[in-house]
Amino acid sequence: MSKGRLEAFSDGVLAVIITIMVLEMKAPHGLTPAALKPVIPVFLSYVLSFLYLGIYWSNHHHLLHATQHVNGATLWANLHLLFWLSLVPFTTAWMGENGFRALPLALYGGVLLMAGVAYYILTRALIRLHGKDSTLAKSLGRDWKGKISIVIYAAAIAVSFAHAWMAGIGYVAVAVMWLVPDRRIERTVSH
Repeated sequence: MSKGRLEAFSDGVLAVIITIMVLEMKAPHGLTPAALKPVIPVFLSYVLSFLYLGIYWSNHHHLLHATQHVNGATLWANLHLLFWLSLVPFTTAWMGENGFRALPLALYGGVLLMAGVAYYILTRALIRLHGKDSTLAKSLGRDWKGKISIVIYAAAIAVSFAHAWMAGIGYVAVAVMWLVPDRRIERTVSH
């Protein structure tokens, strides 16, 4: 099967997710800078989630650039990823509106963790389809960044009930780690 429909559908879903997320932000009531104070956590959670969605979109783009075609397993693996990403607006809103309290923060991390697992499953499905000697398989290698991300998410979820700020640092650290697009695929494809 051609990968074009999968790319187009994924791009559309991610665009809708970002749109829903921004529509969840409400303007403050008031005209002074002090009126902005209550919406700071909402804005910060939006920025972090927007970064995550941008990171997933960018890496998904690179991932599909290195593939030739898709099959039923990759379609379902991609839907699995999109399912978890579609929960980002809900957890973002809950986390922001509750000032980064433990339970919303842990649930946010749970969604990030499951999205990371889903992305890993998608990469494995594509490697199975294209072979261990494919450009994609060579590009991803052992995927240490992906595995480390999952470990950091799990640790952040575990500490969110005792030290919410540490969980937040964990989520930001993973975003920073992935902020620079993964160049492995670009280097391998260009050769």
